[in-house]
Amino acid sequence: MDCQVKPGNDEARAELRGANDVTIDWGIVETAIPLLARGTLVTLKISLVAGVLAFVLGFTLGLCALSHMRTLRWAIAAYVDFIRGTPLLIQIFLVFFALPVIGIRFDETWAGIIALAMNTSAYIAETVRGGVGSIERGQTEAARSIGMTHAQILAYILLPQALRPIVPPLTNELISMTKNSSLLSVISVYELTRAGQAIISVHFVPFEIYLLLALYYYAIIKTLSWISRWIENRMPRL
Repeated sequence: MDCQVKPGNDEARAELRGANDVTIDWGIVETAIPLLARGTLVTLKISLVAGVLAFVLGFTLGLCALSHMRTLRWAIAAYVDFIRGTPLLIQIFLVFFALPVIGIRFDETWAGIIALAMNTSAYIAETVRGGVGSIERGQTEAARSIGMTHAQILAYILLPQALRPIVPPLTNELISMTKNSSLLSVISVYELTRAGQAIISVHFVPFEIYLLLALYYYAIIKTLSWISRWIENRMPRL
């Protein structure tokens, strides 16, 4: 007997799924694709803004970690250690729920952007510190012997040599941040994952929607990975 489910009868659809009948509701897929596309745009916008903030903050912290000021180095090391030693989800809750207690309030989108940027900046800072610090010390000493300042040594000696090796781990961190943006659904940011959850809550079709979410994220990450390789291949070889 051929059982037909009316498009609006979501309860009947859910009961039909309980009979171990693995089928794909193509009508729901067709409906979900444009809705998930909107969520994808939000995810990309959040990732772009958070990525820029994380890159600027992380690069600055990484260079400051090479400073001669011991207090500054300790402060940066403590920040990096705390961020790397706590879950991103807890950091999101701290920004969104805890900061308002002391009078610092952000809406859910900016709270998510700030949490992602702070988290990623710690990893970028460590990457930059390690990359620049790995350059042979003799080059720094030679530059000092001819009267170059610390800033000049960074700009003209260390950074040009460190930039190419640190590009792959930097882009990997930004790609990981894009995947981690799915955690913002827990504070009701209407990004890709939250858009999928909203569809599931109405139509009771987790199989199709979570499969679509996986495909959307896979397409995003593969595209970002291709861009990363393209940038790396065009970096000058020293």
